[in-house]
Amino acid sequence: MLQIPYLRENRDLVIERYTRRNLDAAETIDQIITLDNQRKATQQSMDQDLAEGNRLAKEIGDLYKSGKAAEANELKQKTKVLKEKSNEEKTKLQEIEEAQLNLLYQLPNVPNAIVPNGKSDADNKIISEHGTKAKFDFDAVPHWDLAKKYGLIDFEVGVKIAGAGFPVYMGKGAKLQRALINFFLDEAENAGYSEVVPPHLVNEASGYGTGQLPDKEGQMYHVGVDDLYLIPTAEVPITNIYRDVIVKESDFPIKNSGYTPCFRREAGSYGKDVRGLNRLHQFDKVEIVQIQHPDKSYEALDGMVKHVASILEKLGLQYRIALLCGGDLGFTAAITYDFEVYSAAQNRWLEVSSVSNFETFQANRLKLRFKNEEGKTELAHTLNGSALALPRIMAALLENYQVTDGINIPEVLVPYTKFDKID
Repeated sequence: MLQIPYLRENRDLVIERYTRRNLDAAETIDQIITLDNQRKATQQSMDQDLAEGNRLAKEIGDLYKSGKAAEANELKQKTKVLKEKSNEEKTKLQEIEEAQLNLLYQLPNVPNAIVPNGKSDADNKIISEHGTKAKFDFDAVPHWDLAKKYGLIDFEVGVKIAGAGFPVYMGKGAKLQRALINFFLDEAENAGYSEVVPPHLVNEASGYGTGQLPDKEGQMYHVGVDDLYLIPTAEVPITNIYRDVIVKESDFPIKNSGYTPCFRREAGSYGKDVRGLNRLHQFDKVEIVQIQHPDKSYEALDGMVKHVASILEKLGLQYRIALLCGGDLGFTAAITYDFEVYSAAQNRWLEVSSVSNFETFQANRLKLRFKNEEGKTELAHTLNGSALALPRIMAALLENYQVTDGINIPEVLVPYTKFDKID
């Protein structure tokens, strides 16, 4: 959520940056500023009435002490009128603040200056490409057929148990899944991230804290009886650890990682691009989260990008990095880099990670602050990244490492799987 003083001081800049998201926010921003003027005026009037009430209370007391009860009772009528007015102003102030907050919730984060213009993922800017394309002297088989052939993943049983988008990993498929999770967690630990095992459900306050609510309410599974939400990513519970917290400046950087299942309704997703592991309602992911000093957050972002790149290089997967355009940028992000791996059998790139800097957008919602060297309280910066999401990594490994008589396992995973080939 944006800060009102920032909107006041940078109105034109913010409106210009929002055009990168293809959003005309001028009217909303002006409404917020107008409401803020009303809020300030109402608060000032309430403060004046409070001061007048306190003055009258003292005068009434003095009059009673002087034996002037009639005059004191006359002033008490004035305090009654003031109290009624104050109650009306209090109600008005609450209405103004609620309207202002609802408008602020509608505004996404302001894109960073380097975010390119664009309307969709077709306009994202490819920053770099690494590795070489897997080559075969036979027709490459897609992962869903490989999974069926070698008994790794049963999509049909998943449909029976829960529905489409809920695969069942079996045998060596389950072991490979667990190996990837442990490998990713170990890599995060080696990079200085402290592991967290968070809840898989969150309350409404947590959803608002990281910006999933109200933006993605329709994409989250809601447990209505208990008013809880299944997490779409570990980012939500891990970042909310620091909700309503004032950290020490010496605590930076705060680095956490966590493995969780993730749940997404993916409403409206259909077609060939969602086949197999390409798009699921439940999937596993290892997330990395940083709470950073504002002066260091972009340095931290670069480090997170390098961390994800190093994992993909160790897995021997061809990948590329894209800077998302404004039209493809998530609601809460100021900037996002996507990682995509090449699927040899599907002949297309698959997104496997997003690494984002939210600057103060989440911290303002979370009231996540720190005290600077001068003793003043500031909002921290929050960042997160997938390191990594498993479904499409699994798909790429199965497809890119297939041979005529099975599927080889990347050397770096063998200590985790305890086998070097699926056959």
